[in-house]
Amino acid sequence: MSVYFIVEAKVIDKEVYAQYVEKVRSIVESYNGRYLARGGRVVPIVGDWNPDRVIIIEFPAIKDMKRWFASSEYKEIAPLRERSAVTRAILVEGEG
Repeated sequence: MSVYFIVEAKVIDKEVYAQYVEKVRSIVESYNGRYLARGGRVVPIVGDWNPDRVIIIEFPAIKDMKRWFASSEYKEIAPLRERSAVTRAILVEGEG
């Protein structure tokens, strides 16, 4: 079953965040992840949720997402994200 890693991000340091973005894509892809949405315009439809940025990554299985998130490659660049953005993330199981 596919899983979707969904992130809400508020970028606070564009320069450092750009370094993170430059490095993370290849790491995600090496763990079978695929970006479905990344940094496009966000349009609120219902309620007052209006995030600055939303990222959606699809993985074929939860094990792939867990391997990516726990990998040494990702842990090496995670501090760039932590220094440059305030983020919240959820995992949603579903059919893709």
